Amino acid sequence: MTSSKKIEAFRTEVLSYWREYGRHSLPWRKTVDPYKILVSEVMLQQTQVPRVVEKYKSFIKKFPTVHALAKAPLSEVLKEWSGLGYNRRAKYLHDAAKAIVTEYGGNTDEALKHALPGVGPYTRAAVRVFAFNEPHTMIETNIRTVYIHYFYGGRSSVSDKELIPLIEKAAEAQDPRTWHWALMDYGVYLKKLHKNPSRRSAHYTKQSKFEGSLRQVRGAILRELASGALTESAIMKKLSRCHLDTALGARALGGLERHGLIEKAKGKWRIQ
Repeated sequence: MTSSKKIEAFRTEVLSYWREYGRHSLPWRKTVDPYKILVSEVMLQQTQVPRVVEKYKSFIKKFPTVHALAKAPLSEVLKEWSGLGYNRRAKYLHDAAKAIVTEYGGNTDEALKHALPGVGPYTRAAVRVFAFNEPHTMIETNIRTVYIHYFYGGRSSVSDKELIPLIEKAAEAQDPRTWHWALMDYGVYLKKLHKNPSRRSAHYTKQSKFEGSLRQVRGAILRELASGALTESAIMKKLSRCHLDTALGARALGGLERHGLIEKAKGKWRIQ
């Protein structure tokens, strides 16, 4: 069992760093609107903060409320999302907004008590922490980094199951919103100093290469379809002009269709 003295020293170190060097200017940290925080959390999944900041601002300007997002066509949502990758997240967010409006009268707080498309346990907890300042156990890569580095030395394959009691103990009597901001920012700092400590997590998976990937081809297809419906042959010609692998084109179209992002009508592919 980790001593109370070590946990107190840990809290002091994390919070001291945050007070002086924390990312206080991040736009989603300047709101307690659960819809806007939900947008930021979905955007931040598998995407670095610097890439998200301007996209978040643009997205919120285009869709300032959950009602605005819910009534927008998917094609407009995907166009605004372009550049963030993992476009299924945009569809999940769009579907979640529609569910919040149609099933819960636009009440994001109430909707979060139920299952929503693309909103898993971590995202739900993050919105409740940052919007409502509720205490919840949250584990993501930066938080793992902090605990593994500070409490587990050079040990490898540290499981979340081991971390949870420590995370809960350290969070006691802390302001939930501030404490989690501090943990995340300190984790980013540690990654710059050390070879990513979160790689020693039993749950670590390396992100696949983007260039030349199926993900890149899917994104290119969606960008082309944002301007209107196209035949498959026209899509392949556009991929070729972009020096992308047309052999991946059919797989990409099939995947986008399965995920409900595109459909084929009258011989042409279009965004649903």
